[in-house]
Amino acid sequence: MFDFKNKIFNLTSAADFNELALEIFQYQYKTNNLYKDFVDMLNIDIYNLEHYSKIPFLPVDFFKTHKITTGHRKTEKIFLSSGTGKSVQSKHYVTDVNLYVESFRKAFEYFYGDIKQYSIFALLPSYLEKEGPSLIFMINDLIKQSKNNGGFYLDNTSELIDAINKHVTNEQKLILFGVSYALLDLAEKYTLNISNLIVMETGGMKGRRKEIIREELHSVLCNSFGVDTIHSEYGMTELLSQAYSKANGNFHTPLWMKVLIRDINDPVTIVNHGHSGGINVIDLANYNSCSFIATQDLGKLNEDGSFSVLGRFDYSDIRGCSLLIA
Repeated sequence: MFDFKNKIFNLTSAADFNELALEIFQYQYKTNNLYKDFVDMLNIDIYNLEHYSKIPFLPVDFFKTHKITTGHRKTEKIFLSSGTGKSVQSKHYVTDVNLYVESFRKAFEYFYGDIKQYSIFALLPSYLEKEGPSLIFMINDLIKQSKNNGGFYLDNTSELIDAINKHVTNEQKLILFGVSYALLDLAEKYTLNISNLIVMETGGMKGRRKEIIREELHSVLCNSFGVDTIHSEYGMTELLSQAYSKANGNFHTPLWMKVLIRDINDPVTIVNHGHSGGINVIDLANYNSCSFIATQDLGKLNEDGSFSVLGRFDYSDIRGCSLLIA
């Protein structure tokens, strides 16, 4: 039996990460037929890989067309992407829900400390209107683990503001998770000035409002909510782990997660920090699915090891993807 979970959450060095990433790659190559077919198409000598940057990254679009699982565990829960309009939703067949819970709890604690210090509010209408988003599952659990005096809000924004204002004199920290367009809507209606409030942007406009650059979005939110910076969460249906930004859209990953940037014109080539390209994610906690995913996000690595998200590809044109989907 592979004891990946214990290793993943006890990593202490870059060498340990590299060794475990290569071990998980070999495991997924042997027990995930789709991933094996994809890797074989690239004609890579998989037994002589020495660094995780050489591991092939599976295009994220496969989660829209295939059931992607590694090993032989039964599916416990299916998470669906929020999607926009009539777009095809991704499906993540999770075979160990407790692993997901442990990953997002530990990631939150890594960046923000004990969840019990917080009251958590969620303004995520586009997610609540869909069935099966992993984000709703995660935040619902965080609310329960916290003081549990927060909650989800849909259109009842006046109740949300009243609930937040009741905590103005409390020492307890507050987090408002919100999808971008809903936070903008809220910012246009209300003005707050609460020093112990963290505004956590997650998701985008979801087709509800015109896309604007991150700096403009964060400026509006800071002015309306009386905070110095806007925090952000980076995650997706196809992953079990999240990265967080506490300022300026610079995301940091937990120890079991890494981001690499691939060349736009040659997707098997990884570029150095400072260069923009497609975001590749290594999520070691995702060993029951696929830990090596080429996303449709554009970004760049910063010198301090953080990464920035610059936008999205207009369409997917990743080597091998169309052949396997067909």
